[in-house]
Amino acid sequence: MAQGAKSKQGAADWISCLTYKSVATAAPRPGDLDLLASKARARNRSLDVTGMLLFEEGCFLQTLEGPPAALETLWSAIKRDGRHSQIELLSEHMVTARLFSDWNMLLDRRNGDRLLKAADTSTIPPAMAEQIAGLVELALNADDLALNAVIASLADQGWTNDAILTLLIEPAARSLGNAWLDDRCSELDLTIALSMLQLAGHAVRYNTSPQTIRNSRYRILLATAPGEKHMLGTTLLADQFLAAGWQVDLAFPQSEEALSNQMSAQHPHAVDIGLSDALPRHHAIAQLRSTIEQSRLVSPQHPTVISVGGRLFAEAAATAMSVGADHARKGIAGTSIALAELVRQNRKD
Repeated sequence: MAQGAKSKQGAADWISCLTYKSVATAAPRPGDLDLLASKARARNRSLDVTGMLLFEEGCFLQTLEGPPAALETLWSAIKRDGRHSQIELLSEHMVTARLFSDWNMLLDRRNGDRLLKAADTSTIPPAMAEQIAGLVELALNADDLALNAVIASLADQGWTNDAILTLLIEPAARSLGNAWLDDRCSELDLTIALSMLQLAGHAVRYNTSPQTIRNSRYRILLATAPGEKHMLGTTLLADQFLAAGWQVDLAFPQSEEALSNQMSAQHPHAVDIGLSDALPRHHAIAQLRSTIEQSRLVSPQHPTVISVGGRLFAEAAATAMSVGADHARKGIAGTSIALAELVRQNRKD
């Protein structure tokens, strides 16, 4: 936010916002996450704190927002909690508006379960729905300047990178896919609009130092499924993995052979194969399974971790097991954490 705009705000108008990630010290038993979220909601209501908790592949990603004193007390308790370790503070700042004003805790379990919300409703909060609809309209109008201005404004307000990608850009891509399926836009409109979202997503690009890249231990090949024309998720993943210090290569192969050749030349520790983030692509499961089988043959002595993604997996219509992959991402956020752990396990075997 511009300094001039900030100076007009009184101290009481600002709230603290922090985002952290951590690793669970033990695999939660059935019902543990529900109990954790239930207790958190009761505690957060008393502190006037709202937020989001994401759990995927043994890792937590949480955003909390509320009065500075209350958040400081809560953060101290979180750091002492023995249920997680490797706690890393990703961002901490002051904001003028809450991102999760309608939720005293949102729990998203990305293991095939349903989405649990503190509010007794399955609808998207009106403010969030309006933001998504606005992004879709700007993308369909190919108004890249306005779209980037919206994203920049949200960042100024304190929205985290993961929040923008997970709660806005990815849902907007699926809304665009629905518009095409309902004949409300042409395939050309869809392609251009997804390109607009891709550019907007890069506006929240993580900053990575050259030294971080030089010190990287892992290498990943981010590829679209052979012949897949939509590359939104694949290109946005590059920013996340670069920020995490990975060496990143991109591929948009037209055939299984082309993908296998690139894997053979680069010997990545992990490969992510992405389908469309806009369209379900149910028919692509058999072909994707074949692609993964071929990829496994490239270097059988040094197995590569294979991840898959796209709307088909985000909506839990397909799983990693159904296509022979090691991991199926439900979205972009947290993928680098999950794959780093899988690569570490792969190296120990």
